[in-house]
Amino acid sequence: MNTNSIFFGLSSLFGLYDYQDKQLAQTRYLQYMLNRTCRIFEYENLPETMPHRYLEMYLQCNGHVCVAEHEGNLYAFFGGWGGEPDAYYLPTQYVVANPYLGLNKVYNVGVDCIVVPNDSMYVGLLPLFKRYASLMVENDLSMKMADVNARIAFIMAANDDVSKDSALKYLERIEHGDNGVIGQKAFLDGIDVNPIVKSGHDTLSSLIEFQQYLKASWFNEMGLQANYNMKREAINSDEAQLNDDMLLPLVDDMYQNRVEFFDKVNEMFGTDIRVKFSSAWEDNRIELEAEQNQIISEYSETVEDETVEDETVEDETVEDETVEDVLEGIEDDLERIAEALEGGENEVND
Repeated sequence: MNTNSIFFGLSSLFGLYDYQDKQLAQTRYLQYMLNRTCRIFEYENLPETMPHRYLEMYLQCNGHVCVAEHEGNLYAFFGGWGGEPDAYYLPTQYVVANPYLGLNKVYNVGVDCIVVPNDSMYVGLLPLFKRYASLMVENDLSMKMADVNARIAFIMAANDDVSKDSALKYLERIEHGDNGVIGQKAFLDGIDVNPIVKSGHDTLSSLIEFQQYLKASWFNEMGLQANYNMKREAINSDEAQLNDDMLLPLVDDMYQNRVEFFDKVNEMFGTDIRVKFSSAWEDNRIELEAEQNQIISEYSETVEDETVEDETVEDETVEDETVEDVLEGIEDDLERIAEALEGGENEVND
């Protein structure tokens, strides 16, 4: 097989992107985001029968997985809930059907399986992802239409077919880079040219800003720092860090659920599975912890300086009060001496 045949075999993949196929566009947005989020966590000591890729895909898309043993191997299954609710109205059974393993079984939760949730609500990430993906698909289509409409500088209206054909030939020559020549005055008489008011640029700028806002908000929801400040001038560091507090709550909840329930898996099946943050999420955590430690350190130094200053003022106050007391005591002694001397003079005169 030569290079040309390979190229033409792949040519169908290199066609124009179909902005009007909203379902496909949304699916692609979801797939690319899941490519990122599947690397939020890193696992240690996972069994070979429980690959990281499928474990995270089931957790994030399905909202939960059932970790159970089958023929001596540990698997992560996805299925459905069943059984009577417990005291907190949670299902007590998990139904698994796996044709490849020939498995069709109802597991008792907490007895012969552990159901690991992706988050505290067992909902997964797809509902959140679909909301952002659908908005971005609509905005992509709006940007595409605004971009195309920006090409229209005027509208030509022809009174007859001859004028119409002449107008089309004129535009074709201009498009190919040739000089357009009008041969007859009748052409000008048969064509009405209406200029279009240019407002597409402002519309396109607004759509781009909205797209940036959606993308940044989506990333921030997943713990990735992305600035969506729409100020056109420079922003300071405080404005750039306004969204730091919202970066970690969701992924923190996902992390805590994994740690808690894989501890139960380890206890039930004798494994030693560990989970920790990975990739950019670990870097963000380290940076935020460093910033928090710096803030605590600066606050501690400020409190210490204020305490030392207060102690200095107190010492000066005590010292001032001591001097005043001494002076008052000296004045009292001088008065007593003066009275004694005055009394002695009176005795001598008598």
